[in-house]
Amino acid sequence: MRIENWKLIVVALVCLTGMLFALPNALPAPALASMPGWLKPVNLGLDLQGGSHLLLEVDLKAVFKEQAVSLVESARTALRKESIRYIGLGADADGIRVAIPEPEQRDKARELLKKLDLGTELIEGDNGALSLRYTEIAINEKRKAVVGQSIEIVRRRIDELGTRESTIIRQGDDRILLQLPGVENPEHVKSLLGKTAKLTFHLVDHGVSPQDALAGRLPPGSEALQETDGRIVVVRRKVELGGEMLVDASAGFNDGMAVVNFRFNGQGAKKFAAITTEHTGKQFAIVLDGKAISAPVIREPIIGGSGQISGSFTVQTANDLALLLRAGALPAPLTILEERTVGPDLGADSIQAGKVASIVGLVFVILFMMLVYGVFGVFANIALVVNLVLLLGFLSMIGATLTLPGIAGIVLTMGMAVDANVLIYERMREEFRLGRGVVSACSAGFKRALLTIVDSQLTTLIAAVLLFQFGTGPVRGFAVTLALGLFTSMFTAILVVQLMITLWLKYAKPRELPI
Repeated sequence: MRIENWKLIVVALVCLTGMLFALPNALPAPALASMPGWLKPVNLGLDLQGGSHLLLEVDLKAVFKEQAVSLVESARTALRKESIRYIGLGADADGIRVAIPEPEQRDKARELLKKLDLGTELIEGDNGALSLRYTEIAINEKRKAVVGQSIEIVRRRIDELGTRESTIIRQGDDRILLQLPGVENPEHVKSLLGKTAKLTFHLVDHGVSPQDALAGRLPPGSEALQETDGRIVVVRRKVELGGEMLVDASAGFNDGMAVVNFRFNGQGAKKFAAITTEHTGKQFAIVLDGKAISAPVIREPIIGGSGQISGSFTVQTANDLALLLRAGALPAPLTILEERTVGPDLGADSIQAGKVASIVGLVFVILFMMLVYGVFGVFANIALVVNLVLLLGFLSMIGATLTLPGIAGIVLTMGMAVDANVLIYERMREEFRLGRGVVSACSAGFKRALLTIVDSQLTTLIAAVLLFQFGTGPVRGFAVTLALGLFTSMFTAILVVQLMITLWLKYAKPRELPI
């Protein structure tokens, strides 16, 4: 029953650390402002403080359609460069199709098409018909990359809004679950997430009149877009410069009008300077999500790598556009499949119910341990309170989000926390009945019950790990509190209780086991 010095130091450090990190949870909100940033209360989940729940679907069809359109342009350029005659060049849902009427040119066309995209396979048909189809491996890799990138962009946009402790996780192959605690009106968030924010710069095709554009008479490689003032502008499909080269965007004012200032990275600045130098005097269209925001004339070369987007902006829309450009463009449109809003009153009811359940459970456990085990029950109860403080402190330390199932995990931990003490005490009682002295019985109780305790806790830990691995949202919250509760209860039930019993044996020198 000796306690080595290193054990005393470990127990003291762990308990002090847990109390320190649990302290913010007992302080009023004004007092938290003066606390250091690494000391903060445990985060409350959506079901406890209210907020918004959104289930988003990534439109992967739009991605593959865009890829196919790009592949058509690449095929057209490659075939024209080699003077290969073709007909029927167009995009399909999973690739492109083209026909080569001249038999002697088909071998050359096959070689050119095979080199366009390594993720495609060439399929031959009758009369020189050729098609490029994306392979299943390429489709799966693209799907995984697009959804992963979408999650990252959504996270950036939510962070830019200042929303804290949001939950953004992948569900299935093409869905994203978004939970925003504290956000009661998700309309602004939905409007931001509904915009792809794909910014591109195109040269204006001056060879096509607006009348021809309205009549659909467009040359290959050009498209008609509508400007914000309703006018039609014809631009070349080729993207001269993409928004992925932007490093900053901010809202500002120019002549009393709200504008968005942007700045390119080094590579983008060089490209922007080269384009504006080569095409001085021509219009340069700024296109956002398929709509031309503006098409200003390049008055002079722009070599500073920065520019300005003007239009019919309000202060709010300018700020929103700047936020979207800073966060980056979504690789695919997002569709809202499900939306739920949880009011703060319901969350407050859940917290109150959780408090009542925790207090009732704690009282019954304390009474039971005191009635059955006397002074040793008091030691177990003290360890139980320490266990709760440590659990709350470590939840705050790791930034875990506490949900209603998480509270259930804490209540369950309280009951399980004294299991180890029950096993130890019953073993002590058995050893004392077999004729051992008090000290010897206590020592044997801790040593011989340890294997059973570890076995029972390990099986529960395996269940918690599986729940965390395969569960989502609140189920994971339950698994986290359950797993942490296992470790803290092992620590308090064995080390803390052993320390208290050792000190009691040293100073009380009892002749009988008090259980």
